[in-house]
Amino acid sequence: MVIKIEMLRCFQAVADHGSLGGAAEALGRTPSAVSMMLRQFEDHIGAPLFESARKSKLTPLGALIRIEVARELLHYTRTIDAIEGIARGEAGNVRLSCTPSVAHSIMPPILRSFMSAHPGVRVDMRDADSDAVQRDLIEGRADIGLATLPAMPGFQRELLFSDAYGVVCPAGHPLAQRWPDLTWRDLEGIDFIANGLCAQITDADFLPILAASKLMVRNTASILSMLRAGAGITILPQRALLPEFQDLAFLPLMGTETRRAVWLVTPDKNGLSPAAEAMAAAIRAARIDTAA
Repeated sequence: MVIKIEMLRCFQAVADHGSLGGAAEALGRTPSAVSMMLRQFEDHIGAPLFESARKSKLTPLGALIRIEVARELLHYTRTIDAIEGIARGEAGNVRLSCTPSVAHSIMPPILRSFMSAHPGVRVDMRDADSDAVQRDLIEGRADIGLATLPAMPGFQRELLFSDAYGVVCPAGHPLAQRWPDLTWRDLEGIDFIANGLCAQITDADFLPILAASKLMVRNTASILSMLRAGAGITILPQRALLPEFQDLAFLPLMGTETRRAVWLVTPDKNGLSPAAEAMAAAIRAARIDTAA
C-alpha cells in the first residue's frame, strides 16, 4: 500500500489532538474514517504509533515519525502554494529581451508597477540590439522580446510604438544650428558613427554616408558617450535620446517617412507561462504613445 497524504494528515491530527474524536472534528471527518486511515498507515509502517487505543500518547517510533510527517506536510503545503501561485501568475520567472532604448525609456515604470503587483515573480531583463533579441526568442532564452523585429514563424507580434529617426549630435554642432535648411548630402564628410538600426533607413541619399562610416557602435549608451566626446554624429530613433542628455541634439530627418517600429513579440498562443503572460499584459496596458 502506498502512503497517501491523507494518512499523514490523519496521523498528525490524532497526534496533535490526542484523540480520534478531536482529530475527526478538526479534519471534518467521522471518527471511524480517521480510525481506518490511521490503521492503514500503521499497517504500512508495520508497528503501532500510539501507546493505547485512546491515542493519547505516541510510541517512541510514533514520536520520530511525527517529526518527519510534520516536515513533509509543510513541504507539501508550500509546494501546493507555489504551484497555485505560478498558475495565477503570482510566482515564477519572466525573461525579457529588449533594445537598450526600450529598457531605458519604456520599461522602468512598467517594471515598477509589475513588481509591486507581482512580488513573487522574478524578472530577468537583458538589453541587446534587435538581432540579439531575435536570437534570444528563437533559441528560447527570452519569453518576451521588445525590439524592431520581422514577423517570425511560431511567434506573434504586436506594435508597441514607433518613433522617428533623426541625426544626433552635440548641441553646439554646426548641424544643430542650420538643420532645417540641410539635406542628407550635408552629412557627407562628417565623421559618422554607424549603428545596427542604420540598416532600417533605405533613403538613397543616406546609403553613401553609411558606406563611408569607419566606426560601428551597437550599444546605445556607448554611442551617446562617443557623441559627447565629439567623435562624430549618428542616426538614432527619437526615444533613444533620453532627457538627461541635454548636451546632445536630436534633429528630425527631413523628407523621409522612415520610422522605427518596436514590436512586442511572444511565442504563439499558449506559449507563455502565466507570469510571462501577466508581464505581456502589463506592457500592453501601459498605453505607450505610438507616435512619439
